[in-house]
Amino acid sequence: MGNRGMEELIPMVNRLQDALSSVGQSCVLQLPQIAVVGSQSAGKSSVLENFVGRDFLPRGSGVVTRRPLILQLVSANTEYGKFLHCKGKRFTDFHDICKEIQAETCRLTGSNKGISPVPINLRIYSPQVLNLTLVDLPGITKVPVGDQPADIEYQIRDMIMQFICKDNCLILAVTAANSDLANSDALKLAKDVDPQGHRTIGVITKLDLMDEGTDARAILENKLLPLRRGYIGVVNRGQKDLNEKKDIKASLLAEKTFFQSHPAYSHMAARMGTPYLQFILNQQLTDHIRDTLPAFRGHLQSQILALNKEAEECRQHSPDDPARKTKAMLQLVQCMAGDFEKLIEGSGDNVNTDHLSGGAKINRIFHKHFPHELVKVEFDEMKMRQEITYAIKNIHGIRTGLFLPDMAFEAIVKRQIARLKLPCFKCVDMVSEELITTVCQCINKLSSFPKLRRETERIVTTLIQEQQSKCKDQVSLTIDIQLAYINTKHDDFIGFTRAQQKYSQSNKKSGERGNQGVAPPSSLIVIRKGWLTINNIRIVKGGAKEYWFILTAESLAWFKDDEEKRKMFMLPLDELKQRDVERSFMSRKHSFAIFHAESRGTDRPTETQRGSWPTPSWSGRWRSSVTWWTPTWTSSAGPSGTSCLRPSCTC
Repeated sequence: MGNRGMEELIPMVNRLQDALSSVGQSCVLQLPQIAVVGSQSAGKSSVLENFVGRDFLPRGSGVVTRRPLILQLVSANTEYGKFLHCKGKRFTDFHDICKEIQAETCRLTGSNKGISPVPINLRIYSPQVLNLTLVDLPGITKVPVGDQPADIEYQIRDMIMQFICKDNCLILAVTAANSDLANSDALKLAKDVDPQGHRTIGVITKLDLMDEGTDARAILENKLLPLRRGYIGVVNRGQKDLNEKKDIKASLLAEKTFFQSHPAYSHMAARMGTPYLQFILNQQLTDHIRDTLPAFRGHLQSQILALNKEAEECRQHSPDDPARKTKAMLQLVQCMAGDFEKLIEGSGDNVNTDHLSGGAKINRIFHKHFPHELVKVEFDEMKMRQEITYAIKNIHGIRTGLFLPDMAFEAIVKRQIARLKLPCFKCVDMVSEELITTVCQCINKLSSFPKLRRETERIVTTLIQEQQSKCKDQVSLTIDIQLAYINTKHDDFIGFTRAQQKYSQSNKKSGERGNQGVAPPSSLIVIRKGWLTINNIRIVKGGAKEYWFILTAESLAWFKDDEEKRKMFMLPLDELKQRDVERSFMSRKHSFAIFHAESRGTDRPTETQRGSWPTPSWSGRWRSSVTWWTPTWTSSAGPSGTSCLRPSCTC
């Protein structure tokens, strides 16, 4: 291939790029190109405008380039521009080209500084340019501007990586000389995808703005941060030159003078400047296309063979073939099943940021709604104690019991366990409802086949409902198993003995701590306290009087008043018993007697203390408390036919 053929390489790739972009297949083939990468305000736009010799790119603060611009420079006798999306229209005024770039950018991204990876194709014909194709990418920014999303930096980086990660793409890394070159974002991104620097061309801008006494000689000589293709320095127009509308030709002349007169760059002035950069890019892009053309051709041929095979299958396609219908139906159903699994597992491609759905919502049901429903199953303490009292009396029947029957305990516990069924069933219903909602979301892909969609939705919904019923049966069976046997030997069960042990341990720990602000043990385990009336003239002289009673896990004590300073008497709860006391004539108080059978804490073996309450509810609460926390006893025959009391069980 001669020189003429080499010159036609870049236009040929441009025509391929336009053809693929017009059919939306630009990402299938990796065409050789040069991607311009740099930080915001690094001077990328000025470099491209210097190539053309015209002002045609939008300028402003913040992120100006918000869509990739594929700029195709074609050497021609006349000067004009053409957009791929404006077929047949020529732009001879470069200010109109600038306006069209802004309008086309806003068409997809809006006016809120958003970005889009969809490129804008612009071809410029001019006698001042060499055949060259560049992709101007958005500048790397770190701070969102306007209505930009908080992750704008990562969005721009992802867009840049889509271009520069391809092996057929040369990287033009633009860095300002008045910044720290070691921390250059452009060089860092280029090194991430091109560690050896084989595809990277370094461009150093703003050399005229460096501090006095400093220069970039080391990096331009490729000694600092070396690249295989080297570095080229350029001097662009500054903001003052832009405000004064300085001509680009005058700017190029000033650039040439700067390099020739600067003591650090004069020895390399012939290899610096915008014209030399354009020449090198044209040469290197041509060589790059030549080097990658064989692999590109093989890849293109494999694509053509695959498309021809698919086209041949379409030509032989028979709409009435039952096998094809079955295959198409199975593919649709499998696709729907895959989407359903992704929504449940949380590995879907499209993440919903508006609300919870699928597996996330089911997780919330299990870990938030279900525990909340369990907490809502509360019980009224007064009502429960009344139930305990009624259960004990009903089990005793006409007999007068001396101990707490196990049947009363089991009846109360089973009643509480049975209340767990309703929250469990509600949880199953909520999960089933969410599964059906997820199915409805996934089944939209079958909208082109209404009958298939309806039937699939019916079958899947019916299956979920059947499993819902089975799940409820399993939950009910699990609760029934718990109701069938109350295991009081389980490690989690706390009876009277363990309550005493825990109290003794807490009492011992509190004694070891000393006076460190720890509350007294009696206040930590108080079961009930209140005013009661004692009817026993043997101990309390003067007849019936009211005292302040405190019931704890180990004793029943009463004080002179509710300040709890002067303790009048205390009875230990072990071996303590109670019995009903008949009301005297004209008495409105409800009473029962507590006594100790072995003279502990009393004057005589049958010493009794009789308490009275103004209402039956007060009496019921105190009696159930005493009954629940005191040990129970059975009567058995002792030596010589005497009767003695021995402990049988604890509560």
